[in-house]
Amino acid sequence: MPYRTEGTAIDAPVRILLVTSRETRRWVIPKGNAAPGVALHNAAALEAEEEAGVCGAVCPTPLGSYRYRKRRGNGASLMIDVEVFPLAVSQELDHWKEQDQRERRWFTLADAADAVEESDLRDLIRSFGASEFKAATRRTGMLGAVANTSGVGSMFAWFQRLLPKTGNFFELFEAHAVTVVAAADALARLLQGGPAARDHIREVIEREHDADNIIREVLQTVRKTFLTPFDRGAITSLIGAMDDAVDEMQAAVNAIDLYEVTEFDQEMRDMTAIIVDGARLTAEAMPLLRDVARNGVRLHELTERLVRMEGHADDIHAAGVKRAFKEYGATDTLRFIVSREIYKHLERIVDALEDVANEIDGIVIDHA
Repeated sequence: MPYRTEGTAIDAPVRILLVTSRETRRWVIPKGNAAPGVALHNAAALEAEEEAGVCGAVCPTPLGSYRYRKRRGNGASLMIDVEVFPLAVSQELDHWKEQDQRERRWFTLADAADAVEESDLRDLIRSFGASEFKAATRRTGMLGAVANTSGVGSMFAWFQRLLPKTGNFFELFEAHAVTVVAAADALARLLQGGPAARDHIREVIEREHDADNIIREVLQTVRKTFLTPFDRGAITSLIGAMDDAVDEMQAAVNAIDLYEVTEFDQEMRDMTAIIVDGARLTAEAMPLLRDVARNGVRLHELTERLVRMEGHADDIHAAGVKRAFKEYGATDTLRFIVSREIYKHLERIVDALEDVANEIDGIVIDHA
């Protein structure tokens, strides 16, 4: 499922790319059969390039699956199971294999859900960025993340007005999430290769500096604020886990820069795609913390997916290191050591995102 965000604000709208089918001309997502020996998510990325002319980081952890009935040329109508993988689009091609056979078009989430015929696919599209939660948490202001309301209950809001300032913690959480998403996107572009590596490395480093400024303000605000929305320990642990993720992104690009790595294993790209999707889920979760009681169910859905993705990343990490050892261990020890270090940083990024999920779960348990 190819997607992109319109802008850098934390509540920037998400758009989904659909294509028309060749026979019925109805709107569908790019899909096809996987060739023998090709991982499903890589097959999905290839189909997106051939059918829709888009490239990017495809997350190896599926968003979900749906079923539909496909009519064969021989007249048979068979039930097909489809696994859906999120693909963060970074490039739209001017020419692609099936451009004369299909139309492609970007849709809002709501319009994309309405355009497809399969009910299960419609639900997957809607769950990708639940519009009802985004609508409830829209905001304007600093770094695109200032809220108009506190999101607390009316009785607590009345009491809050009698007490000293509660700090701008939600704004800072959301601003930090923006840096995590931007750094993850830059990291993914770096591992795709190409001549712009220096720019991508620089952007990750700049984003990490932005994140440092934000966490510094959070820690200062915690010390100065009388009434906090959550336990002080929960606030510092949450922002600390988010900061660990972007710190490890900087460590990864520093290693890539130091050792002048220009070629990346498929497992490295797969782990980076998980990081991109994990950062997106983290950014979606932050505004929902403004009203934990109302948004507890959705927060749990997001954290459950983050934890599942971390387990998948562990498997990819183990497979990547093992393959690197087999290919380089005996003949190019230095290359194996460098590859292992990059894998180490990628694993730590995913672990930090899992820590974010665990911190959010703790807040939900305490406040929902």
